[in-house]
Amino acid sequence: MVNTMSAAPVFHVITGLDVGGAETMLAALAEAEAAAGAAPVIVSLTSGGALVGRLTEAGVPVFELGMKSGRPGIVGVFRLTRLMREYRPAVVVGWMYHANLVATMALSASGRHRETAHFWGIRCSDMDLSAYGWLFRLVVKASARLSWLPDAVIYNSNAGIAAHQQLGFLPRRSLLIENGIDTNRFKLDSRARETVRAALGIDADATVLAVTARVDPMKDYGTLLSALEYAPGVTAVLVGEGTDSQLPDTPGIIRLGRRDDVPNILSAADIIVSSSAYGEGFSNAVAEGMACGLPAIVTDVGDARRIVGNTGIVVPPRDATALGKAIRLMCEVENRVECGQAARQRIVESFSLDRSVARFRQLYEDGLKNEIPGS
Repeated sequence: MVNTMSAAPVFHVITGLDVGGAETMLAALAEAEAAAGAAPVIVSLTSGGALVGRLTEAGVPVFELGMKSGRPGIVGVFRLTRLMREYRPAVVVGWMYHANLVATMALSASGRHRETAHFWGIRCSDMDLSAYGWLFRLVVKASARLSWLPDAVIYNSNAGIAAHQQLGFLPRRSLLIENGIDTNRFKLDSRARETVRAALGIDADATVLAVTARVDPMKDYGTLLSALEYAPGVTAVLVGEGTDSQLPDTPGIIRLGRRDDVPNILSAADIIVSSSAYGEGFSNAVAEGMACGLPAIVTDVGDARRIVGNTGIVVPPRDATALGKAIRLMCEVENRVECGQAARQRIVESFSLDRSVARFRQLYEDGLKNEIPGS
């Protein structure tokens, strides 16, 4: 980082800090920025979250505005405005719709919008807005109307850029910075494989597929559960908020809920699966599984096809038959280990955390010089 960046912090404003794709990516980015001598500050609209402790331990300041989930309030905007006046950030980056709008309001109220490089971050693609409440739909529509305000909008997928153009987003510049995976953290650990399988009561020679996703309409667990009927004998390990309480207790399915040892659980698996129906941009869950040496079976949502390349299988969304047959086929592949090795190599070469961090760093510096590339 240049000296200017060290003196004036980068403010990252995000809706919350529970475990999710955007939240995990931000945490990894902030840790890397802090380790490089920058001064990242994270502001969460809501309070609490599983990632707060991790960030604090890494020396990243975290401020919580105390807003209610999904309902930005004026008091929180005032609090963020005061923080901006106090810290005088060189760069402000929003993460997801609500946080983008709150960051823009606070930056304008702080009087620092002319001195501060300002970016929005969008982490999804073609969301099915009918599956969510009226307030969320209103926020998305407002975001489209105001998308010209930041210096640029950062997307983590080509699918996200295309979907938001259809929604009427007209930013000054659209930039693509894919999520990055920490391949030192997400890698095959043979000891963890044995330990986790023993703890979960899984035979050493069983074929295990892993799904790491919260229970949400976009993740489409219904299609996954139906697909598993086409692959008898397979053990499915489901990790994510709500999997332990909102999904049926079915033979052959292990529901773990939210876990902090995801790399170990992935090491215990043989295949990573994503059954999402819509909305994904760049799926961390898929890329993390691939980094652990797992071939992927994914629905053709967001940039999943581009992430997987020729190292896995892509099927249409909401098609339980196609997904089930793909699972069964992958279970029978004799060179599955080699497929997994190719999957990891693809992540290392194309979607590493170092690559993503470098692109954010360059963006900050270009923003301070008013030399941002893009469409």
